Amino acid sequence: MFSNNDEAIINKKLPKELLLRIFSFLDVVTLCRCAQVSRSWNVLALDGSNWQRIDLFDFQRDIEGRVVENISKRCGGFLRKLSLRGCLGVGDSALRTFAQNCRNIELLSLNGCTKITDSTCNSLSKFCPKLKHLDLASCTSITNLSLKALSEGCPLLEQLNISWCDQVTKDGIQALVRCCPGLKGLFLKGCTQLEDEALKHIGAHCPELVTLNLQTCSQITDEGLITICRGCHRLQSLCVSGCANITDAILNALGQNCPRLRYTHVHTRKHIDIKCCNCHELEKMDLEECVQITDATLIQLSIHCPRLQVLSLSHCELITDDGIRHLGSGPCAHDRLEVIELDNCPLITDASLEHLKTCHSLDRIELYDCQQITRAGIKRLRTHLPNIKVHAYFAPVTPPPSVGGSRQRFCRCCILL
Repeated sequence: MFSNNDEAIINKKLPKELLLRIFSFLDVVTLCRCAQVSRSWNVLALDGSNWQRIDLFDFQRDIEGRVVENISKRCGGFLRKLSLRGCLGVGDSALRTFAQNCRNIELLSLNGCTKITDSTCNSLSKFCPKLKHLDLASCTSITNLSLKALSEGCPLLEQLNISWCDQVTKDGIQALVRCCPGLKGLFLKGCTQLEDEALKHIGAHCPELVTLNLQTCSQITDEGLITICRGCHRLQSLCVSGCANITDAILNALGQNCPRLRYTHVHTRKHIDIKCCNCHELEKMDLEECVQITDATLIQLSIHCPRLQVLSLSHCELITDDGIRHLGSGPCAHDRLEVIELDNCPLITDASLEHLKTCHSLDRIELYDCQQITRAGIKRLRTHLPNIKVHAYFAPVTPPPSVGGSRQRFCRCCILL
């Protein structure tokens, strides 16, 4: 393996197997640099066993189809994980060659690879039966045909991201979930054609589902989401932000059916009455712009969610100091609560900061446009929590009118506004 010209002491003293082990810890850039040191290091650095995990995001502007083809030929069956996120120059032809050469691939990210079509998913289905994680977010040419192909050839699929693939409908979802019962993560953000019928298929065939993102799937209603709750008892994370047709019925269904729930993101302008009595594992809740949230919600959270770490109440304009008082005295406050966001909560005053001073784990608080919060109140909070990050904004004081009275108080711009 080593030529006569390669007399470096490291090449003489260390066996090939140990050198390969050392090289296996290097990233893509370092491996390429090592490949230029000598002929022996070139062989070591480009050995397929060192290229099991490749992330080309940092080189996305330079990656073209031929690069992916060359990598696939070099790595072959060694490659397990590949990220081509943002590589706009990669298309179906290169990925067909990749699928033929790298049949042991388990994780593949094609996020933002806008040139790819259903042809790529057909190739993956035909040659990559071990595929478990696939990211097709923003690949807008993907249709139901891709999901049908994946269901036929990739039965081990555990996580699929088809966010913003807005040609996908309930027919594609039905084909996918019927043949991939092990799905644990589904990211369907921006799939605007999905209706309750699609959710019913998910609820009926995905008992292992842990994460579901339905952000801006504007046609779904409580009916479909309740089916998810009843069929997916392992659910830990649910995002339904931007789903304007949901009500508090879905949150009550989560409390009754999904005891492992840790994160939920809800955004609705309808009335919300949270009864999370069974969601004792809840760690993060985002209620931003749920404008009808009241102190009663905070009382429920303080009683029934002892593990709560992150809470967003931005633009919840009806909550008051009394709700924060209950939250600050709840079981999550002393050791768990790390972040609370109260932007644009006009009824919050310095009294709320007093109620939060016993939250010893509190790391960050958002107070933008809380008009009744003062610098003095923040200073008092920092005496108890010196390491807390407080994000607030105080408008500059309006200058007094000029003494002479001849000069206008406001500039011309202010007059126009």
